[in-house]
This record gives sequence, structure tokens and C-alpha cells, in this order.
Amino acid sequence: MAAALDMAYLAAKCGEVPVGAVIVKDGEIISAAHNLCEANKNPLCHAEMLAISDALDKLGEMRLCGCDMYVTLEPCVMCCGAISHARLRRLYFGAYDKIGGGVVSNLHCFGNNSPLYSTEYYCGIMEDECSALLTEFFENLRQSR
Repeated sequence: MAAALDMAYLAAKCGEVPVGAVIVKDGEIISAAHNLCEANKNPLCHAEMLAISDALDKLGEMRLCGCDMYVTLEPCVMCCGAISHARLRRLYFGAYDKIGGGVVSNLHCFGNNSPLYSTEYYCGIMEDECSALLTEFFENLRQSR
């Protein structure tokens, strides 16, 4: 999660919502990304989506079986769908997203009745650090307006 948090700090420096994601296979980081929605003027450029795409390219595969994702913020529904379709084995996230989170805060995308591939998930990993970065980012953004 520390590597994902490093990516989130890079996002904040770029003026992006500070979310970072890494994908790990066999104990090694194979992909790392941060949000690029503002820079690319594209709402699909969430850290999770970019990390998945990069990992697929690196492995030359259509699925990420045996891979785990670490992300600093609870993924939204779009990212949960991508995580499912990529067949990530496990998801670890830091801060909860009470408004847009699709894992446990709202829609429970990987719950028992979900049609999605059942990715294991673990919540609140380094939650304080991940939440603090997001809080600071949005406080600074409000002050600059």
C-alpha cells in the first residue's frame, strides 16, 4: 500500500485527485499508476483503470489471474467492473469512499449476490494515511477557490 500511496502523492502534485494504484504478481509490483483524469480530460483515467491496462500490456494477457491490486481509495463501480473483468485475485484499499465507493460503501459490487467475478477484498489498509492525503488535497482545493 505504501507504493500506491506514493503514486497518490504524485497525483496530488499534478493537481489530480490523489488516488494511486499498484498491481502485484508473485510479490513484485508489475504496474503502478495514479489518476490522470484532469490531465487527459478523460473520466476513464482512474488509477485502477490505468494500472490494469498497463499490467495487461506488460503481461501480454487478457486477464490478471494471480495478481493483487492495492489502491488508496475504495474503487468506484466502473473500476470494480474492470477489476472483475480483469480477474484480479485480491483487492486491498485504504480510504473508504462514502459517496462513490462500489466495494462496501454503496453498491457492494463484490458481494454475495453480485454477478461480478468474486474478487477478494480487504478494506482500511493504511486508512489514516490515505484519508489524510485526500482530506488535505480537498481542503487546499477549497481554499484556493
